[in-house]
Amino acid sequence: MKFTAQQIADILEGDVVGNPNVEVSKLSKIEEGEIGSLTFLSNPKYNSFLYSKNASIVIVDKAFTPEKEVSSTLIKVESAYEAFSKILEFYNEVKNNKSGREMPNFIADSAKIGENEYIGAFAYIGENVVLGENVKIYPNTYVGDNSVIGDNSVIFSGVKIYSETIIGKNCKIHSGTVIGADGFGFAPNKNGEYTAIPQIGNVIIKDNVDIGSACTIDRATMGSTIIWDGVKLDNQIQVAHNVEIGKNTVIASQTGIAGSSKIGENCMIGGQVGFVGHITIGNNVKILAQAGISKNLKDNEIVNGSPAFKIQDYNRSSVYFRNLPKMASKINNIEKELKTQKQIINE
Repeated sequence: MKFTAQQIADILEGDVVGNPNVEVSKLSKIEEGEIGSLTFLSNPKYNSFLYSKNASIVIVDKAFTPEKEVSSTLIKVESAYEAFSKILEFYNEVKNNKSGREMPNFIADSAKIGENEYIGAFAYIGENVVLGENVKIYPNTYVGDNSVIGDNSVIFSGVKIYSETIIGKNCKIHSGTVIGADGFGFAPNKNGEYTAIPQIGNVIIKDNVDIGSACTIDRATMGSTIIWDGVKLDNQIQVAHNVEIGKNTVIASQTGIAGSSKIGENCMIGGQVGFVGHITIGNNVKILAQAGISKNLKDNEIVNGSPAFKIQDYNRSSVYFRNLPKMASKINNIEKELKTQKQIINE
């Protein structure tokens, strides 16, 4: 698809400086700009590419003034970075604007499917499933019995959604993610063997949740594992049975959350963080990457380390960590001097 500078400016509510009829058909980074491409400039360290590359259209901040003549048409907006993000979102919607039903697929007779659906090839839609309007189910996806998926949600290829799962509106779940598998519940018997405890709960995912690729969110033993509104999960995250993650919390990849832990709202959690089970994390908590969380955290805490402790104490401690070899050498020298002095006194 092709768009003119004026059409793009109308979408972004920006002003055109240059040829309003110039057309673009692709997006690019500014350092890779070429004729026919649309890009943006928000970081001054990339200014030189505006003059050395040939992007047809460049989105810039309103305050930006070129240092010399440019061949590109400029679109001036309040924030070039935010405007380009809006263009990416618009482009993605156009690219993924699929509808209809590809064959072969399996859709149970009892399933209820809203208008403007997309059901990809080899998708499986189980008994009593309810899909809202504008839901997109990409190929090779499994949606188990009695599950619900809300309006405008997108389930990408290869996702497995076990029975009784409830997914809200405007959610995106990326390839390879498994939702609703059994939680890790086993009890030892008198012979030292482990017997599986039936996991009869479900998973509830609220509205506007994004879940990356290859995540696993386990069903509850009883009750529900709950991902609240606006949560964003990176790739390869493990959420165990009966966990709750509060509104607008973001979690980076390879984090693991053990069973029945509760994470508050608006938390920011780095990659490879590990949580023990049955703890409570307050609201607005920040946890740095690779931290080990073994106890409750209060609202607004910032922690690092394994086991984790307050960031101020961690930073002070890190000074000592780095100087341990020097400190050990000084102690050894002091011990040698004391030993020498003791020998002199004894003589």
